[in-house]
Amino acid sequence: MFESLHIGFIGGGNMGEALIKGLLSASPLLPDQISIYDVSTTRMKYLEATYKIRLSANAADLAASSDVLILAVKPQTMSEVLGGIQAHLSHRPLVISIAAGISLAVLSAGLPEGTPIVRVMPNTPALVLQGASTLARGTHVTDQQMEVALAFFQAVGKAIEVQEQWMDAVTGLSGSGPAYVLLIIESLIDAGVLMGLPRQTARELTLQTLLGTVSMVQETAKHPAALKDLITSPGGTTIRGLQVLEDRGVRGALMEAVEAATLRSRELGRS
Repeated sequence: MFESLHIGFIGGGNMGEALIKGLLSASPLLPDQISIYDVSTTRMKYLEATYKIRLSANAADLAASSDVLILAVKPQTMSEVLGGIQAHLSHRPLVISIAAGISLAVLSAGLPEGTPIVRVMPNTPALVLQGASTLARGTHVTDQQMEVALAFFQAVGKAIEVQEQWMDAVTGLSGSGPAYVLLIIESLIDAGVLMGLPRQTARELTLQTLLGTVSMVQETAKHPAALKDLITSPGGTTIRGLQVLEDRGVRGALMEAVEAATLRSRELGRS
């Protein structure tokens, strides 16, 4: 699938690096099949030294030579990037955007008519090849091209195709979700320290508790509420703790956080 493809990355930040790392470790792609352009020369040199990939002098040359072009840039710079490459895509490469909130319509308007475009919402666990990515295809994307796009993101975790109308909600849930989970992890570790545990012990117990709980949900396929009930004995310690969480509105706060991030994603798309 990848043997003859030349992959171009515009943007070499954390997510771009995660995808490069995943593609090289989990697919038959070779380093000389990947080229990158980033506004930071220092960043490009680091990626070249670390992954032995090729560097491009500018975004236009990279676009002109790529079979698959991955736009790993911030939403605020997307307009400038599209303006710089649109005249160099007459060969109609597959264009993949991982910029949060930027719709297929906006991407299509900034690229030549007929360009196949896939919009992707990855998340930061892709850095350790445990990401959750959703992909929405544009009008001109073939099934074979979508297979390629899915395979790219399966190299860094789980990847599924969704309707574009869900992408803002995905951004609010799995895109921003790692930050919510990290806040919970930090809070549980601090709580253990508050109760007298050494910090390293509290950290190890917290991380294993989360890992074990996720595995339990995945492997049993039971509803989280059913598993919660198994842990919650009448008049016991867990129900007392759950009462505090309900009193403090933790469930509602997490739901509101996802809602707020979803609405912000829509704002970014409109702007």
